[in-house]
Amino acid sequence: MSAEDKSVTDQDNNSQAEQMRPEPAEQTSAAESSPTAHSPEPQTGLRAARVTAGGFVWGTGRRKTSVARVRIRLGKGEFKINGRDVADYFHLEQDRLQVQQPLAVTNTANRLDVYVSVNGGGTTGQAGAIVLGLARALKATDPTHEPVLRDNHFLTRDSRKVERKKYGRAGARRSFQFSKR
Repeated sequence: MSAEDKSVTDQDNNSQAEQMRPEPAEQTSAAESSPTAHSPEPQTGLRAARVTAGGFVWGTGRRKTSVARVRIRLGKGEFKINGRDVADYFHLEQDRLQVQQPLAVTNTANRLDVYVSVNGGGTTGQAGAIVLGLARALKATDPTHEPVLRDNHFLTRDSRKVERKKYGRAGARRSFQFSKR
């Protein structure tokens, strides 16, 4: 290789290295210190970054085989599950109380409208999925709600599912009845 070819190759390598080099520290720190990047003060309304069309904030919750998509927005306290009222949808009192607990502990029950689309599983799994989705949406609206929601275990995903049935067994682990004679 000639000296001219080496100098051209070195210039190409230097230009590639400059393109891959990260930004100087002064520019990144200035961007991080801007007031719009992270605002620690609590906000009374919904956070603008998470609000979608119609003023909704979304949260997704899962429990057993149930999946709940929860939308909340400022309103007068309406709570609809699959287009029906909570009392009509859940027949058990424990499920009705469970889905409204995240609103009760954050004192937002009469200020937010909640619309839920849930499918899969039974009533207990659906109630647990709604609680998780609602807690995630509340956390997105106001980060100051997170400690209260976390202390009450509303932001914890319960990952227990039904174990599958195995061959040679009556169920997941149960054996067939033993007969000595």
